[in-house]
Amino acid sequence: MEDIVKLIEKSLQKNWTLDALTDYRGTTHQYKDVARKIEKLHILFETVGIQKGDKIAICGRNSSHWAVAFLATMTYGAVAVPILHEFKPDNVHNIINHSDSRLLFVGEANWEGMDENSIPGVLGVILISDFSLLVSRTEKLTFAREHLNELFGRKFPSRFEAKDIHFDEPDPESLAVINYTSGSTGRSKGVMIPYRALSSNIEFAYGVVLLNPGDKVVSMLPMAHTYGMSFEFLYEFTVGVHIYLLTRIPSPKIVFQAFNEVKPSIIVAVPLIIEKIIKKNVLPRMSTFPINVLSRIPLAGDAVRNSVRDQMVRSFGGNFYEIIIGGAAFNPEVDKFLHSIRFPFTVGYGATECAPIICYEDWKTARVGSCGKAVINMEVRINSSDPEHVAGEILCRGKNVMLGYYKNEELTRETIDEEGWLHTGDLGIMDSEGRLYIKGRSKNMILGSSGQNIYPEEIEDQLNSCPFVAESLVVDRAGSLVALVYPDTDRVAAEGKTAQDVIDIMEANRVAINKTLPVYSQISRFVIQEEEFEKTPKKSIKRFLYQ
Repeated sequence: MEDIVKLIEKSLQKNWTLDALTDYRGTTHQYKDVARKIEKLHILFETVGIQKGDKIAICGRNSSHWAVAFLATMTYGAVAVPILHEFKPDNVHNIINHSDSRLLFVGEANWEGMDENSIPGVLGVILISDFSLLVSRTEKLTFAREHLNELFGRKFPSRFEAKDIHFDEPDPESLAVINYTSGSTGRSKGVMIPYRALSSNIEFAYGVVLLNPGDKVVSMLPMAHTYGMSFEFLYEFTVGVHIYLLTRIPSPKIVFQAFNEVKPSIIVAVPLIIEKIIKKNVLPRMSTFPINVLSRIPLAGDAVRNSVRDQMVRSFGGNFYEIIIGGAAFNPEVDKFLHSIRFPFTVGYGATECAPIICYEDWKTARVGSCGKAVINMEVRINSSDPEHVAGEILCRGKNVMLGYYKNEELTRETIDEEGWLHTGDLGIMDSEGRLYIKGRSKNMILGSSGQNIYPEEIEDQLNSCPFVAESLVVDRAGSLVALVYPDTDRVAAEGKTAQDVIDIMEANRVAINKTLPVYSQISRFVIQEEEFEKTPKKSIKRFLYQ
């Protein structure tokens, strides 16, 4: 498999007149349009003095211009720093500064809450929607943007054609992307993804997802996440697929509207979308008379199951090979049901640190409860004396594994051992055929319903700084975040606060903290702890007792 940059170059040349990127119900760009925009951004980068290896941040909702900015950065040899548009302004400032980004591409909605004085290291800020300048701190950037068409005309005086496209092939071990798992300064984890990891993920996709130029997909996952980046964008772009980008919040209504219009050839999803449809529209009908009776009669049961499967397939556009589910734990009940009707879906396993794929299996051979086998270029093992029966930490190594965490050598050493094994922090078992079954998470990270990484310690840090809070724990309760709070009893007594006063204060704390957090990591309620949390000899809370 060639390097991803060369694959992008060849796709632009080969698919010159095909549709490439469409903002759903908006503008469409052909591959030749994308190539022209990439070349113009390269001219801008060069004029400003951006060097290979310099960092360029991109923060905004999915859009065709987001994709162009990312492709231009990667093919230039700079390092892309994609930032979730859901992060609060302070989080975005932290990531830009921590990553040493020199330029920022930003969406209008994100820029509204940001402060240019909080990102002093950037040379300029560029609006994603039209690539206009929001901030320029150098005359070179101002000149480049104002004269970009002129500079482009000088470089290509006759006509810009497919043969004019040439990108330098990078060192496979060089840094391509820094993907931040959080926006907090104290706990920022910038995952350093090299070109070889992206290329290896694309090589995997070429072997299992058989798409052709002109096929269509709907991109609904954030491209700032490696899951959406690799399997709803980069792989498809190298093939010549027409990618429809959902520029709004991907509600089930919008998603299925898009599926029925676009009729995608493959669907990449998180459990939330699938589970909502199954639980609300399918399972209730299966449990009512006469379907539940008919389903127990072999022939009638098959007919019912086939009918339900066909209806579901049509609701997803009716033209897809399979739905690939990942990013969060999948509901076991829904998993069993989909297998029972032979619905074309499969569950994979990955991590940002592997850009992201680790395990996968085609839907025709996938097993209930499993997330597949180790993919090409990767090894997976269980750190257990009896991997088939006793859960142990899931370890992996291979081409997909990151270089480490940016500016955090200590955490890198803790995560990747001397033999190159990445310690995922997840627990699992593995059957005799190499199928992985995840049994839990040994780390404290909580997976949001749409696959977002939630780090409770970050929220607890804020809680513990609030008035009248001595200690706290943030836990997952049936898909909602709940704060367990032990009040500062000495202060409560000294100031004569009543039990109701404490409840009112904690509610005010909850409201205040939620204003600083993305929607997916906000606290739904709090529970007052009457006694101190139990501690280890090191005086850390025994978190497992309260999960």
